[in-house]
Amino acid sequence: MGAAIGKAGLARRTSLGMATLMIASNLPDIDVSVFLTPTLAMSFRRGWTHGVLADALLPPLLAILMQVWDRRVVQRRAAAPPPATFGSLVALSYAGVLLHVFMDYLNSYGVRLLMPFSQRWFYGDALFIVDPWVYLLLGGGVWLSLRRVRRGWPGVEQPARLGLVLSLAYMLAMFGSNLIARETVRSGLVRAGQSAETRFMVTPVLVNPFKREVVIDVGSRYEKGTLWFEPLPHFRPGGYGIEKGLDDPDVRAALQASRAQAFMRWSRFPFAAVDRSKAPPAVWFNDYRYANTGLGGWSATYVPVVGYR
Repeated sequence: MGAAIGKAGLARRTSLGMATLMIASNLPDIDVSVFLTPTLAMSFRRGWTHGVLADALLPPLLAILMQVWDRRVVQRRAAAPPPATFGSLVALSYAGVLLHVFMDYLNSYGVRLLMPFSQRWFYGDALFIVDPWVYLLLGGGVWLSLRRVRRGWPGVEQPARLGLVLSLAYMLAMFGSNLIARETVRSGLVRAGQSAETRFMVTPVLVNPFKREVVIDVGSRYEKGTLWFEPLPHFRPGGYGIEKGLDDPDVRAALQASRAQAFMRWSRFPFAAVDRSKAPPAVWFNDYRYANTGLGGWSATYVPVVGYR
């Protein structure tokens, strides 16, 4: 996104404009450094560096660093460009950071927008977590703009602008269609005898924008279903699901571990499976957003029933 809005013309506001946009649009993800620690990394991700305090402070800090770099490095070069404008650096930094957080909100992983004042997660459920159509539209626009620059063709910003317009239209369509999909699922659950307050998720799938996966919390278990547009939405329960398993005595014991508690802070549809082939038994925790079994997978973690810490 940083490259796209830069090539669309925003980077021309000041020297170091493109570099500022590219860094700012990735800056909230400095929290990936937590993966170098032994803690449960995903419970920390999309929190401190994505919340309102970071959204307010990171952009001016980046702008200060970029201006220092400009004065001490760039302006000392032969044939240096005009000095960077601090106000423009701040504006571009805010654009990159806020667009990053907004796009994180649009998928089912979610973001804790109110950190550090609240741990609450917000989920847009509008885009697949790695949406190929967004990458194609934004990346294609940037590539075509760069191609025009290399060949000396006019209108170098037009492809990037078109990619932005099409990607934003796609995001808006996905967000709006998901609101319609949620209402369709809610109505279907009520007709099937479920409460109108039943908790569920409707989320896009890879590649196919006309299909959604549905996860439903029905008390002691989760069930999955499918919704598709042709063009009206149709919802069909999948007829399969999984027991939560959170009331098992071994699971309740494992939930006292800090690792398990960190997982539960991150998880949206948590379930557990006990592997009693080990001594002591190990409890696997997973999230039904991303898995159908309890053992293994990137979204899973395990805790020994005894000797945990």
